Amino acid sequence: MAEVSAKSFIPESLPGATADIAGQIGMLWELIRAPLIVPLLRISVYICLAMSIMVFIERLYMGIVIILVKLFWKKPEKRYKWEAMEDDLESGSAAFPMVLVQIPMFNEKEVYKISIGAACNLSWPADRMVIQVLDDSTDLLIKDMVEKECIRWASKGLNIRYQIRETRGGYKAGALKEGLKHDYVKECEYVVIFDADFRPEPDFLRRSIPFLVHNPDVALVQGRWRFVNANECLLTRMQEMSLDYHFKVEQEVGSSTHAFFGFNGTGGVWRIAAINEAGGWKDRTTVEDMDLAVRAGLKGWKFVYLGDLQVKSELPSTFKAFRFQQHRWSCGPGNLFRKMVMEIVKNKKVSLWKKFYVIYSFFFVRKIIAHMFTFFFYCVVLPLTILVPEVDVPKWGAIYIPCIITTLNSVGTPRSFHLLFYWILFENVMSFHRTKATFIGLLEAKRANEWVVTEKLGDALKNKSNKKATSKKLPRFKLGDRILLHELGFAVFLFVCGCYDFLYGKNNYFIYLFLQVITFTIAGFGYVGTIVPSS
Repeated sequence: MAEVSAKSFIPESLPGATADIAGQIGMLWELIRAPLIVPLLRISVYICLAMSIMVFIERLYMGIVIILVKLFWKKPEKRYKWEAMEDDLESGSAAFPMVLVQIPMFNEKEVYKISIGAACNLSWPADRMVIQVLDDSTDLLIKDMVEKECIRWASKGLNIRYQIRETRGGYKAGALKEGLKHDYVKECEYVVIFDADFRPEPDFLRRSIPFLVHNPDVALVQGRWRFVNANECLLTRMQEMSLDYHFKVEQEVGSSTHAFFGFNGTGGVWRIAAINEAGGWKDRTTVEDMDLAVRAGLKGWKFVYLGDLQVKSELPSTFKAFRFQQHRWSCGPGNLFRKMVMEIVKNKKVSLWKKFYVIYSFFFVRKIIAHMFTFFFYCVVLPLTILVPEVDVPKWGAIYIPCIITTLNSVGTPRSFHLLFYWILFENVMSFHRTKATFIGLLEAKRANEWVVTEKLGDALKNKSNKKATSKKLPRFKLGDRILLHELGFAVFLFVCGCYDFLYGKNNYFIYLFLQVITFTIAGFGYVGTIVPSS
């Protein structure tokens, strides 16, 4: 195979000065290549292969368990005691426990009516339910709209409370914690949380609360998310594929084998006593939901996941909103792992096997290694081995194991199987953001506690489209806001590696590299997801 040097991409017709510079760079490259670059790159390959094996074993384990669960495990209604909640003619609604419904929101102009309306339509005795709208909005107009909506439902006989705070301290965790301090909450045994874009079915409480009523060791019942805008654009389809695997496999496996999984922050019912015993809501990370779940799990509480208890919600459909969400979801677990790993190790209330599961499987492999392996191997190490042919990547590591991992990931959304290849390319792009966020969390760097509320468009885009149809004004896009230099930088790097492989390589990696270049370029220019006009 031809040797790579700085002259490989320099046309011979360039002036002599440029040629001399290229020659000096080439000499420097040859000097450090054998003693430094080759050993470092070879070590990087070994580390990436080790990480790929870890992810592969984790995916294979969950694949086997989920098959066994579907074939042989009893359904949650059979594994736990469950009896339907029914009206009693003698005692009336007194047989139903008091339930608090919390709806945290922040400037949710497009979706606040949907979530409040869905909560008010829950099939539960009105005198046994308190709906608490926790409004942290900074827009006074929106606050007024939300308050009027609460008054409208209160006039219909619903016990709905509109609560605001002076500051947004603690963000969502702070709002939920503050909401539990009110005197009227003391009568409530359970609390269900719905984010502002969530719309539960009327029977949500009647199907979930019995698990808590009849099983005193159960702290949490989690429903599954479904997405009303999954077909809006390719970005939402990609998210659906990732989240369906999370719910159908990861949550189901955790619930069936260890009665533990990460609370998703919404669409779930908590026993208030369990929240209090675990130390309440904490705002030390951007994943207050996972933080509470881990602390409650270490106290010995059990969690139940109901895959057929579905709650409709909205996926972020703009690339900017999605990136901010993924930063929070990747940075938070890394930061929480840093803060809790020794607490988990020293815990004496749970078994050694469960502690191993939480530290290794739940945190280390899924929340840290999976992001780093995807980014470093496919976007850095594998392309660099093309420029340094002395370092070889075995076919099983470069092709076979990744194909099996991808196939196992696809079981969550069979209808999107034809999008699998593009999903891989897109996940590689997003792995850069997730890896960066994970390091920020692990090192507790500057953006570790950055909280940006995920933008919900609701019907806003549809309304804008209708307005544009009646107006001759063309939409103005702020191109400068959409240019992402990191993505474009990786596109250039991969393009150089792809060109060299095309000219001198023998593994035909350039096919993958050029496709990845296209994906990075599309993302770099912001042409991902729904593009909302600025006016």
